[in-house]
Amino acid sequence: MKYIINHSNDTAFNIALEEYAFKHLLDEDQIFLLWINKPSIIVGRHQNTIEEINRDYVRENGIEVVRRISGGGAVYHDLNNLNYTIISKEDENKAFDFKSFSTPVINTLAQLGVKAEFTGRNDLEIDGKKFCGNAQAYINGRIMHHGCLLFDVDLSVLANALKVSKDKFESKGVKSVRARVTNIVNELPEKITVEEFRDLLLEYMKKEYPEMTEYVFLSKN
Repeated sequence: MKYIINHSNDTAFNIALEEYAFKHLLDEDQIFLLWINKPSIIVGRHQNTIEEINRDYVRENGIEVVRRISGGGAVYHDLNNLNYTIISKEDENKAFDFKSFSTPVINTLAQLGVKAEFTGRNDLEIDGKKFCGNAQAYINGRIMHHGCLLFDVDLSVLANALKVSKDKFESKGVKSVRARVTNIVNELPEKITVEEFRDLLLEYMKKEYPEMTEYVFLSKN
């Protein structure tokens, strides 16, 4: 496994980097990335942005909107959100196994005393509250899985920036985004930063993949 070190908070660059790694670093059987974006909204490949975002709020608050190549819903990112990407060579029959790709996050949280569970909607939850959405893309024998972890995200901005359908509120019997999602930091017995959690997740991956090597992606590459 190759771990690509990337400290950029530029959303467009980070989305482009994982797509480049997915489509062009074909000699690598497995690739792992961790990345944090500035305030932005990432929309799925087939989504209509007009239906997914509150344009006036997004424009007034300088929130960047970027499209990814995978499907799934729109997600809000800020500097207290951690994203992870796993790219691997997979037979098409084994592709889209969301649960297996979510195991590193579940096990890292378990080490911190938090029980997280995978749901059939491709989400991760703690006590019934979503804290991670996942999406995947599959091209020519390669799968790219990425997850968006709410660590200490400003939920008020999330609620204002994204449109949430009335059906979601009514079907779950809740009146606010806060009732349906949670930040990881609120569930931890002992508080840590998003950077510390990132390092713990990386440490877990290094133990699981002792052959892991690191690569720094520079613009000249």
